[in-house]
Amino acid sequence: MTSPDAPALIVGLGNPGPRYAGNRHNVGFLVADELADRIGGSFKAHKSGGEIVEGRLRDRRVVLLKPRSYMNLSGGPVSGAAKFFKTTPDSVVVVHDELDLPYGTIRLKRGGGDNGHNGLRSISKSLATKDYLRVRFGIDRPPGRMDPADYVLKDFSGAERKELAYFVDRCADATEALVTDGLESAQNSFH
Repeated sequence: MTSPDAPALIVGLGNPGPRYAGNRHNVGFLVADELADRIGGSFKAHKSGGEIVEGRLRDRRVVLLKPRSYMNLSGGPVSGAAKFFKTTPDSVVVVHDELDLPYGTIRLKRGGGDNGHNGLRSISKSLATKDYLRVRFGIDRPPGRMDPADYVLKDFSGAERKELAYFVDRCADATEALVTDGLESAQNSFH
């Protein structure tokens, strides 16, 4: 169990650099940026291998993390930050894209498989558990026979971008509720 003064570690998943900024796979970064705006902080490099912002969401101390590694190596920065801030996996929250949910749908859960998501696979391996919180942001399945790996690395479509800010804001609300009100309460509000 996390010590009472240890922060919740909120991880937004994505790939670093401007080339990937508008990709579906980077929705976790977008939500982390929204949360950073809410707490009035800006991301700074950290020795864990990511960029962090420390602050409060309501009364809860939080650390926001955007790994600087590529998605499939996210586990190193996540476990490094968790160790540095003395946060155990039960207080780690990972915000990520989810192919198996319709676009804009938000689902909260604890644990589960990686469903082919290399970022989750890396985090589960590095934390030596799958028992951490997840905020799943639906990006929908790829059209036709498009390879899912290609689909997640494509930018949001024009139609999707029209609603993206709203869905990112709603996902940030759900993440905030998860860390301040608990899983069951947040699920009741956002599912």
